[in-house]
Amino acid sequence: MAKPLEYNATVTQRIDLEPSLSVFRVRPDRPFSESGEPWFVPGQYLTLGKNRPAGADDDPRPHSVRRPMSIASAPHDTEDAEFYIRRVTVPESELPLTHQLWTCNPGDRMYCRPTPAGKFTIEDTCGADDPRLKVTVAAGTGLAPFVSMARARVRHDPSADLSDFAIVHGASYPTGLGYRDELDGFSGGHGLRYVPTVSRPHEAPDWDGATGRAEAQFSEDTLPKTEAALGLGEGELNPRRAVVLICGLQGTIGGTVSSLIERGFVPDHRRLRRALSVPEDLPASVYWEQYDSTPVLDTKDEALMERLRTALHAALERLG
Repeated sequence: MAKPLEYNATVTQRIDLEPSLSVFRVRPDRPFSESGEPWFVPGQYLTLGKNRPAGADDDPRPHSVRRPMSIASAPHDTEDAEFYIRRVTVPESELPLTHQLWTCNPGDRMYCRPTPAGKFTIEDTCGADDPRLKVTVAAGTGLAPFVSMARARVRHDPSADLSDFAIVHGASYPTGLGYRDELDGFSGGHGLRYVPTVSRPHEAPDWDGATGRAEAQFSEDTLPKTEAALGLGEGELNPRRAVVLICGLQGTIGGTVSSLIERGFVPDHRRLRRALSVPEDLPASVYWEQYDSTPVLDTKDEALMERLRTALHAALERLG
């Protein structure tokens, strides 16, 4: 059973966007970077933790819970780390971290492992020198690593050109489009290709942007509009012109990957590559970081794999 954690950090800010969606800023007792230099690579995460409230001695739950959380702040921020978090409605564990975090307010103590981890970075996926358009896709809090990537470039160079970077972000309502004002600013001032989309527009009559879930922006009917919003011509969203990174839950990842396979995008997932008969030496062009444990695509569903395999190899042949 997990032991109680020794708290080493303080919540410095909490911004509630919706009843179950908030931005938290956390400051460790010792600075993340003693030198003031950038201390992580955008796309990485930190492990946060809380002890369960004191209760009966026979409480069968663990004493504490720890979970990885993607960092939304720029690596140049050395005092606080920012996290974009949704309270889980149906938790997978008996002591969900988000339920513990929702009792936290500025000044409250918690655990924060000070060492960043993770390989869902531009450097560890397509590579920092890849000249293609980086299309990032997120639903809800899957946006966090992509905000960090955009912020890092602007913090490093206030005149940074973000025209090779795109963010497609889906939420149920406009209030769930966290960082919208900031990303609109990056779009107008730095060339970021930003496509926010709302899946319940009938409940947001003032919304006049894209509609549907994030993954729906890559469906056959919607894709031409998405390409236009990304500054691409019809048919140009392909691995010659773009590389795709996806972050979030299985539905968003699976739906997006299925659509992109039909355009010739090759997944980075080894088991899926084998099921699709992808040659070992064929480089990946779609990557993802998953927040749940449900398989992105069921590789045991032979009918599905056959359909996707046929579509992928036909697309690769067209691309030459």
